[in-house]
Amino acid sequence: MGDDNELPEPPAPFNESLVTLPGGRALGYAEYGDPAGRPVLWFHGTPGARKQIPPDGPELASARGIRLIGVERPGTGFSTTYTYGKVLDWAADLEAFADGLGLGRFAVVGLSGGGPYVLAAAHALPDRVTAAAVLGGIGPTRGAEAAPGYTRLLPLIEPMLSFLRVPLGEVLTHLVRPIRSFASEGFDLYTRVAPPSDRPVMAIPEMKGMFLYDLTTAVEGGLRAPVSDLVVFGREWGFSLRDIHVPTRFWHGDADGIVPLSHGEYQAALVPHADLVICPGGGHFAGFILGEQVMDWILEQWPEDRVPAKRARAKAAAKR
Repeated sequence: MGDDNELPEPPAPFNESLVTLPGGRALGYAEYGDPAGRPVLWFHGTPGARKQIPPDGPELASARGIRLIGVERPGTGFSTTYTYGKVLDWAADLEAFADGLGLGRFAVVGLSGGGPYVLAAAHALPDRVTAAAVLGGIGPTRGAEAAPGYTRLLPLIEPMLSFLRVPLGEVLTHLVRPIRSFASEGFDLYTRVAPPSDRPVMAIPEMKGMFLYDLTTAVEGGLRAPVSDLVVFGREWGFSLRDIHVPTRFWHGDADGIVPLSHGEYQAALVPHADLVICPGGGHFAGFILGEQVMDWILEQWPEDRVPAKRARAKAAAKR
């Protein structure tokens, strides 16, 4: 058995806490980078937790004047267990979360299962979302905007997942807990058998620490949250991608074996004026090595007059 104490720790936030929403529920979060910087809200994958950010994310954010905030969805980490009826329901919680932190405008980024929630925020909060970045995000699986690929089977099992969500989440939780002692060895094994496109990313030591932290955090809160994600992914999302008018960019690896490239291509074609960056040879976790690209693109969409007053004063003083 490996000793988890020897593992690299995930990036250390300068603050971890939760925001209480109207009605008493709460969302957990972790903050990195520049406390006075432009806020960028990072949505984890399925499963995931508040510290699921690129290993170099804090350093990149600090250098760019970005306040990087990893936001947990319901049922994960600090967040209260709750199930949305559709993906769009996330936007109301996110707006209340932003209000709770005193944020005005902000950018949103999401990896994999966080992608749909990025698009929901962009659709519902166009006056507050400055830019939307989707990294290997799953697309709609039902209706006229369903992306091509095997994920179109998800609506067929959605009714069963919905009915069994609570007991299935409990069963998965109890099945995973005993194997946490072998999680280190399991990660190493996966790294060796993973698609070649993902192996370089998975070999980064900090990635191992982050994913094992995610596993522990998810298991402690139960695994109903990832099952709930699958349920809403298999339903109508509650909005059309054609009605998104926030600057949007998709990044997708052309060797992604989990969410097909067709999802990135299809969504980018539907969202007005969106574009797609194809990562040659990139797998599902290609987004974790694209932090610099993503942050620089976000800043390009964010005019200088949006810089928080404190940073604006600092920049003016530096020019004198």
